[in-house]
Amino acid sequence: MNRRLAEGMPEREPRGAGPTQRAVIALGANLGDRAATISEAIADLGRLPLTELVAAAEPIESVAITLGGPDADAPRYLNTVALVDTRLAPTVLLGYLHAIEGRHGRERRERWGSRTLDLDLIAYGDVRSDDPALVLPHPRAAERDFVLDPWLSIDPDAVLPGAGRVADLRAALPGGAA
Repeated sequence: MNRRLAEGMPEREPRGAGPTQRAVIALGANLGDRAATISEAIADLGRLPLTELVAAAEPIESVAITLGGPDADAPRYLNTVALVDTRLAPTVLLGYLHAIEGRHGRERRERWGSRTLDLDLIAYGDVRSDDPALVLPHPRAAERDFVLDPWLSIDPDAVLPGAGRVADLRAALPGGAA
């Protein structure tokens, strides 16, 4: 069996269909060796075809968020954000993100459950999509300090399409006002 196929990666290199876009990817892990998993996943992002890793923020720790809200009894998350410049279509990029999650043992058993690795495509250029397969920008990004804080640390002028300046969004959250 082909190595790339065994790893869940597409057999062929995708062709670049358009100009390079800046994508914002949130990474989180709360099971296993969180720091090693996050580090390996960032390296995986840097190896994607038609993609260049621009920056990754220092990871931060956060309380687990479940369907019932914050859960201080659940294992804490390690979170970060990576910026990549890519010519991959957003759906193709999302497929690669799912493959990276799978290689790191991600199992999709329950919504918002504990996980070895979670990769969320937060934004892809100025693209907006309501397709159930890929909603862009991520519908809850503006509410998550564990996304906004690392994002601001590597891009202080960041803008979340349709929502506004990331700094303003963060200031509106609890603990965000100076």
